[in-house]
Amino acid sequence: MALVMGLCLGIGPMTAMSAEENQEKSTPKPAVKTAREEIRAFCANIADAARDQRYALQRTELEKLQTQVDERIAVLEKRKAEYEDWMKKRDAFSKQAEAGLVDIYKKMAPDAAAQQLELIDPNLASAIVMKLSPAKSSLILTEMEAKKAALVASIISAAGNRSTSRDPS
Repeated sequence: MALVMGLCLGIGPMTAMSAEENQEKSTPKPAVKTAREEIRAFCANIADAARDQRYALQRTELEKLQTQVDERIAVLEKRKAEYEDWMKKRDAFSKQAEAGLVDIYKKMAPDAAAQQLELIDPNLASAIVMKLSPAKSSLILTEMEAKKAALVASIISAAGNRSTSRDPS
């Protein structure tokens, strides 16, 4: 009667199935793998080789990039050397031209020099006047128009004042 009651309640067959499942689980299954398990096993087996290959490709790419950077640096250094050489030549020419220009104004009559200096850039005129002797400079400034002479004098004064190049604050 207990067996009938158990069948009615569903206890008997469950217990029987559970016992059967336990027996099936305890017996080893044949070594048949699913496709997914095979893929996992394959990937696990080649993971180190794939990682090494990826690192080798990255290293090769980095070496190529380093070579390109080195080539660009070499080109920039060459251009820098050319630029510095050009600047040296320009500075030498500028000094020579400036010295020649100052010599020209040294030999000019003060009134003629004043007329020409009034027509050029005030900064250039100031630079020329500064390179002349004080006696020659004063004669030229005397011959210049008052406004132009005052401008040249203020530029010369600012050039000699060290505090003008500093930040006032």
